Amino acid sequence: MEEEARSQQVTKKKVAVLPWMRTPVDVSSFQNLPLTHLPSLNPRLEAALCNSGFDSLFPVQVAVWQETMGPGSFERDLCVNSPTGSGKTLAYALPIVQILSTRAVKCLRALVVLPTRDLALQVRDVFATIAPAVGLSVGLAVGQSSISEEISMLIERPKLEAGICYDPHHSISMEFQSAVDILVATPGRLMDHINNTKGFTLEHLRFLVVDETDRLLRESYQSWLPTVLQCTKSSVDGLFSYGGTSFGSLKTIRRFGVERGLKSKSSPRLMKMILSATLTQDPSKLSQLDLHHPLFLTAGKIRYKLPEHLQSFKLLCEPKMKPLYLVSLLQSLKGEKCIVFTSSVESTHRLCTLLKSFGDLGIKIKEYSGHQHQTMRTKTLRAFREGGIQVVVSSDAMTRGMDVEGVRNVINYDKPPYIKTYIHRAGRTARAGNSGRCFTLLHEDEVKQFKKLLKKADIDSCHVHTVSSDSIESLRSTYDSALEKLKESVEMEASKKRKHGFKLSSKTKSR
Repeated sequence: MEEEARSQQVTKKKVAVLPWMRTPVDVSSFQNLPLTHLPSLNPRLEAALCNSGFDSLFPVQVAVWQETMGPGSFERDLCVNSPTGSGKTLAYALPIVQILSTRAVKCLRALVVLPTRDLALQVRDVFATIAPAVGLSVGLAVGQSSISEEISMLIERPKLEAGICYDPHHSISMEFQSAVDILVATPGRLMDHINNTKGFTLEHLRFLVVDETDRLLRESYQSWLPTVLQCTKSSVDGLFSYGGTSFGSLKTIRRFGVERGLKSKSSPRLMKMILSATLTQDPSKLSQLDLHHPLFLTAGKIRYKLPEHLQSFKLLCEPKMKPLYLVSLLQSLKGEKCIVFTSSVESTHRLCTLLKSFGDLGIKIKEYSGHQHQTMRTKTLRAFREGGIQVVVSSDAMTRGMDVEGVRNVINYDKPPYIKTYIHRAGRTARAGNSGRCFTLLHEDEVKQFKKLLKKADIDSCHVHTVSSDSIESLRSTYDSALEKLKESVEMEASKKRKHGFKLSSKTKSR
């Protein structure tokens, strides 16, 4: 929260916009394009997309395809600022898989970095729907399993033939090989492999994707970015000669070509794509990426843009009665898939406990936050996707990039502190051209501040939503009982924590 506050202060100082950001390509000028009309698309990829329910590409996907597969051919790094739910993941996954489909030898060619495990799992699934169709394998490095299990999935030893002598001085570099062509990773686990995993190398890397760029640049994550860039640069400067180098018997050729606008200047290089719904314009942050003649793709002139078919509402609540308004709103939504956002992990847990204490609301409600174990979050998300859960109460662990089909409503139980937070929360609905609603519960003294927040996304008005006063009154007695149950639950949990802490301290002393 402090980091975001500092970021907002920097924005207020009107940081100079980089020259290449002043002349963007307007993605909204593109139209949906049927797969059958997409130039140069590999027939096997087209079949894989059709089998997964795709029959056309969205505008951002068409724009990126044109730049990567058309005359541009990835000679420039791409920076994509597009609303949540507009299809950014497939926008980079499809051209990368298409280009790598011609590879002859398996080695790590594409790296996608994301800030959270859940988002990385989702992106891996997108790659997994198309990559196998052209013989490419996708790996995951997020700390979901033990480091040894990950290593066994990412690195493979070549089988040594019996009766043949191997010179250890010449064959040592071939002891290990990459088992994947594409790796989806979180920064922390990526650094573990870079520093400790024998045979893990980025020297053959052709593509680096930094998804949710603004968050990844805001948090250092063990200085992962300069480390990755240094690993790839050292390959070019030290090992590569005339665009290629031998790695044992493996030869990697990096792309040569004359760039548009930079005549006769050619060099082997790593191709980068950075993406976000709220891409930073801060030159000091963007300079960390060492972008090469970047091209900026954005959805219109407005910096902060909400999904096209999203309706925003505000719900005014009486002091100390907000939970009643939330319950009444949830009942009026009649079991539609809904995500309720709170300001913290603690608030998420308490609100979910309180809602469950209301008795039989006829709605299945679950908690989802960074405080929970990964397996629990994965189980909750699966049940939510499959319809076993109608309402998920979440901290901002779920705001970025998470895609759950059929979410009709987002409710801000706690007012988002920044416009970026509002955009990422609201973007969990009205995705992929569908309609959706975002409700924000407000006390009277929060209305003015909320209006200022929406103005940053060029929203001048927000409809007022009301709930029946009779439904509020009918819930009052149940609410008092639910508050008592919540108090008992909080006290019980606190007691368990104290006992657990006492046991741990006793064990430590006994040692």
